Amino acid sequence: MKMIAATNNSYKLAEIRAILKDKGIEVISLADAGLNIEIEENGDSFIENALIKAREIFRITGEAAIADDSGLEVDALKGQPGVRSARYSGEEGAERDKKNNEKLKKAMKDVPDDARGARFCSAIAAVFPQGKEITAEGYVYGKIGYEEKGEHGFGYDPLFIVDGCNGRTMAELDPEEKNRISHRANALKEFAKKLKPL
Repeated sequence: MKMIAATNNSYKLAEIRAILKDKGIEVISLADAGLNIEIEENGDSFIENALIKAREIFRITGEAAIADDSGLEVDALKGQPGVRSARYSGEEGAERDKKNNEKLKKAMKDVPDDARGARFCSAIAAVFPQGKEITAEGYVYGKIGYEEKGEHGFGYDPLFIVDGCNGRTMAELDPEEKNRISHRANALKEFAKKLKPL
């Protein structure tokens, strides 16, 4: 099966491809499909945003489309940055991750160790030519560190200390390990289960 991934994020695309490859699904990029578009994500939840993206790519191409919307929810910040995770600092382009992490560290600077809990959330939505839609969600739990650590991953990975990983941040896990335990991996596993009957 071939699906178009509704993302311009090369890191996200690589993760989706790596995780779904074992399920016999070939994931192609927007560029591979001849598309150069940005889709406005104006939903109130990760699922809504993922559906907006998948439906738009399906509408344009008529091909099966898959989208992910994901982000970070921090307990001490009442679930923020949430669906605004990518736009938390208001910054665009190459500096965005750095500025988002700086803003998060500042917001968390007076929060004690035992109140720094957080989770990464991922929502997957897929739309198929026969009109079927599938959604799935996945989570990974941890806490927010005081300083960035690790060279892998992207976004908030260097600040997110993963539960059960010996105090390592998501960015300290090699890509293979991350793809086994991440929120996106958990959402895609759930998606694959729902896809099987089709």
